[in-house]
Amino acid sequence: MENIYILGIESSCDETAASVVKNGTEIVSNVVASQIESHKRFGGVVPEIASRHHVEQITVVIEEALKQANIQPADLNAVCVTEGPGLVGALLIGINAAKAFSFAHGLPLIGVHHIAGHIYANALVQPMKFPLLALVVSGGHTELVLMKEDGNFELIGETRDDAAGEAYDKVARVLNIPYPGGPQIDRLAHESDGEVDFPRVWLEPDSYDFSFSGLKSAVINYKHNADQRGEVINPMHVAKGFQDSVVEVLTAKTLRAARQYNVKQVIAAGGVSANKGLRDALTATFNKEGIPFYVPPLKLCTDNAAMIAAAGTSMFKAGKRSDLTLNGRPGLELLSWNK
Repeated sequence: MENIYILGIESSCDETAASVVKNGTEIVSNVVASQIESHKRFGGVVPEIASRHHVEQITVVIEEALKQANIQPADLNAVCVTEGPGLVGALLIGINAAKAFSFAHGLPLIGVHHIAGHIYANALVQPMKFPLLALVVSGGHTELVLMKEDGNFELIGETRDDAAGEAYDKVARVLNIPYPGGPQIDRLAHESDGEVDFPRVWLEPDSYDFSFSGLKSAVINYKHNADQRGEVINPMHVAKGFQDSVVEVLTAKTLRAARQYNVKQVIAAGGVSANKGLRDALTATFNKEGIPFYVPPLKLCTDNAAMIAAAGTSMFKAGKRSDLTLNGRPGLELLSWNK
């Protein structure tokens, strides 16, 4: 079978990225321009600043991805780009660059769902075997997604309020930990010799949904009460207590769902899947259960364009195409392209 080369473009938040992927499984090039240093002084991503950086970087990263891959536009089969969800201004930079590239070189254009991209990052390191269960954990999403076959998504659980990554960022601010706070909380939790006991939110007995707003409030109240009493809290103990609560709920619900749906494989996806505490807990749990568990390397957990190209390859094979009316869709729903 002839090889399929896809150019992927990602600009949904604060990473400007382009990648060339072969056959949906092999990374030929993967270029990422990060904006972390620009947003650090604000304690989070500022949409207008993110968009400006994307404008500055988008052409550079596309050219670099093609250069590193030693490939010409004529050798590509399609260009795939994140359509949503994300920051609308940021999305539009990547989308318009992709549309221009598609039009200029006569290539098919495919809009890709950002979360589908995170899930398909796993295809770049390990064959995906169906049915599988994906735990998606990021700054804006916490979801359990059942995939009965390639390109088929069934949402069985989602957050009812804060996403896990959002809770990490808010707790980090309470503890005066600089942005991005998630990796710092993970580090403090592993270095801690004690912990504060925070609640676990399970919701209804049969629910696969998540809720982290109450946990976030518990941390805020703990800090506020200590301040009122003139006490100094130990950030490491708070970080460990908070992380243990998040990890226990995520792991337990994922295990219960994997058993119920009798899946062949469990995968983790999204920026928070880079968290060592979560990776270790999921690995230990599913090793004990005897269900294969996989999580991408750290560079493929955070936003990148290789994951967009990997998901886009599946869409390309399924005959999915977009036209030049493609637009940024911040609230884009994850829909199956193979039913």
